[in-house]
Amino acid sequence: MKRIYLDHSATTRVDTRVLESMLPYFNEMFGNASSLHSFGQEAAVALSFSREQVAATIGAEPQEIIFTSGGTESDNMAIKGAAYISSSRGKHIISSVIEHPAVLHTCRQLEKEGFEVTYVPVDNEGILDMQFLEDSIREDTILISIMHANNEIGTVQPIKEISELIRGRGIILHTDAVQSVGKIPVDVNELGVDMLSISSHKIHGPKGVGALYLRNGVNIVPIVQGGGHERGLRPGTENIPGIVGFAKAMTIVREQLETDSRNMQYLRDHMIKKIRSKIPYTKLNGHENKRLPNNVNMSFRYVEGESLLMLLDMKGVAVSTGSACSSKSQKVSHVLTSIGLGADYIHGSLRFTLGRENTMKEIDLTVGLLEEAVMKLRLMSPFGEEE
Repeated sequence: MKRIYLDHSATTRVDTRVLESMLPYFNEMFGNASSLHSFGQEAAVALSFSREQVAATIGAEPQEIIFTSGGTESDNMAIKGAAYISSSRGKHIISSVIEHPAVLHTCRQLEKEGFEVTYVPVDNEGILDMQFLEDSIREDTILISIMHANNEIGTVQPIKEISELIRGRGIILHTDAVQSVGKIPVDVNELGVDMLSISSHKIHGPKGVGALYLRNGVNIVPIVQGGGHERGLRPGTENIPGIVGFAKAMTIVREQLETDSRNMQYLRDHMIKKIRSKIPYTKLNGHENKRLPNNVNMSFRYVEGESLLMLLDMKGVAVSTGSACSSKSQKVSHVLTSIGLGADYIHGSLRFTLGRENTMKEIDLTVGLLEEAVMKLRLMSPFGEEE
């Protein structure tokens, strides 16, 4: 049975070119980048080159890139680090109701420590309420953290508009760009952000590595103590094989973004159109156009999402019922709740996220299997005859 992978927002297959770039740094050039001998210097050169490649992909300077273990650590480092260093000036933070748990849980922890957080609502398409955000800004507001694109419904937020709104007010702007990098153009200067989080395994790089962009002149407090690695902000021996692979993945993004994005969007639009024509009582979640080119989040009324996921998995199709980082928790999606979706649609939601390797044949096959699975479950549902 040929398997079809449509869960690229959860993780991606490591690109063969990425894997090949990493291999020498496991058993040939395996030195510690902090060591002075030749082994260490080989690693240091690789570290420096990788920093340049990651920076170039998002329009940053090499010294503005801090390597981390991934998006979650980058979010924690940015939000806590900025909050702590600015706490003497104010303790008010602004975020949104649909952020990734890495941001929401960090904000809730800061609330326990005496900070105040305002959570901006979104409309029924997942777009931030800009008027609410503007009205929430106070004299003691020190940080705004709003994701660039949502991991569940793919809605892209007006980050540039936020940066223009707060320009000159001394407020640090952070964005979680874990889902947007590799899907749409991301340039830190165009967006006007001070901090930006990236994760390698979302862009066909290895797991366990990522980066925080920290604009020159913006200071944060380190949240982990140790040596002087990564400008003293992220102590610990650098994961050179992972960083080299991450940098290679970012280089491929820089070279292929336009082509990959166009192809994924074509497949996405085809999939949405075909699902709507084949399966009644369905709803697209998120904005029709202001969404990631690879995201299809659909709700199927009279169907339980997990049962649908399992039926598809039995046929070799991998999808997600929501945020894969927390899908095992059995909790109702806070994102779908925040956009006002009813319980009958929330429980019947699936997220399909496409990758650069998916084909039209795979999409057509998936929609056919999806139609069969939905009809099968609706026949079993006591609510299927309601309309």
